[in-house]
Amino acid sequence: MTFIAVLGFACAGPHPPEVVDLDARAAELAHRFLIVDTHIDLPFRLTERPEDVSRATAAGDFDYPRAIRGGLDVAFMSIYVPASYQDEGGARKFADQLIDGVESLAREHPGKFVLVSSPDGARNVERGTVIGLALGIENGAAIENDLGLLRHFHERGVRYITLAHSKNNLICDSSYDEERRWDGLSPFGVEVVQEMNRLGLMIDVSHLSDRAFQDVIEHSRAPVIASHSSCRHFTPDWERNMSDEMIRTLAGPGGVIQINFGSSFLDDEYRRRSEESRKAILRLMEQAGVGRDSEEGRKIRDEHRSANPNPVTDVTRVVDHIDHVVGLVGIDHVGLGSDFDGVGESLPDGLKSVADYPNLIRELLVRGYSESQIEKICGGNLLRVWSEIERAARVGR
Repeated sequence: MTFIAVLGFACAGPHPPEVVDLDARAAELAHRFLIVDTHIDLPFRLTERPEDVSRATAAGDFDYPRAIRGGLDVAFMSIYVPASYQDEGGARKFADQLIDGVESLAREHPGKFVLVSSPDGARNVERGTVIGLALGIENGAAIENDLGLLRHFHERGVRYITLAHSKNNLICDSSYDEERRWDGLSPFGVEVVQEMNRLGLMIDVSHLSDRAFQDVIEHSRAPVIASHSSCRHFTPDWERNMSDEMIRTLAGPGGVIQINFGSSFLDDEYRRRSEESRKAILRLMEQAGVGRDSEEGRKIRDEHRSANPNPVTDVTRVVDHIDHVVGLVGIDHVGLGSDFDGVGESLPDGLKSVADYPNLIRELLVRGYSESQIEKICGGNLLRVWSEIERAARVGR
């Protein structure tokens, strides 16, 4: 449905109010402004389900045609290292394999994808034709216990590292792990923060425990980012999202929170019911003696979800979170970190894939955001922080 807005007030005179097609205006802005999404889980998706994303795909949230249609310019490919590699070994090797895959995508489709490793590179992407692929490692376990691997990954083009994921590692504690092994950063983690500052690697505090976040802020001499987090204000007591105090602390030195689109991050009722459903499905699978990835397990999951649907969320909830950050710390500290291909079926209506950024921009327009403000949210804020981190690294050398 096309959304038509009437701008102006009734008044005497020959000039009628201006009529604006918000759908068309939002699409135009999506293609005029640089859109940077800091977290898309395509590389891991392709390890589980290989397919040619240079063409339209039936599955997943990202492919080239949809990215072009949505106005996406730079996509940070998440080099996701599951926590299992922390126990089994091979974290560095797995990360390198995923990076190899992203490099192959750019090499095999040079007219559609290009590797990006700097803010200038992001700004110089051939807009509307080529999608820039930047790299961010999700889970600092990839560096194992070797600080030298930070330089290795930096040389491979990685530009941010999420220090932990679902479990505590050698660097710090995770918000998902009940055990608090380090009560924040480990001594090794302090060294990791300092070396990342020196190299100009963005430090990503998504997934960290509250205390680990505070330690990062204390020890970093450059701003930090939350590449795919949302506001705890809407999900009380859920540590994975950021509290108001944390958002203020993040913004103080100039950092930015990139809002996650997953409905569990956006809506507490959705999150609670999703968690209850997950536990119930696991109990049913255990009672039936079937595995999660078996055909029988998938049938149990699908039948339970069909009988117990989650609440419906939509794009307005994402903008609620953006509004909240802007109200707390201003327009300069919020951006987009969708978690496409990482949050499964929990994406809200209106934001189901990389084709849908115009829907988010339209909602920002509805709420009265100016073009300059929208440009900052789409990518300007992230590029500013990225530039500041690289500048801090040059000064510190």
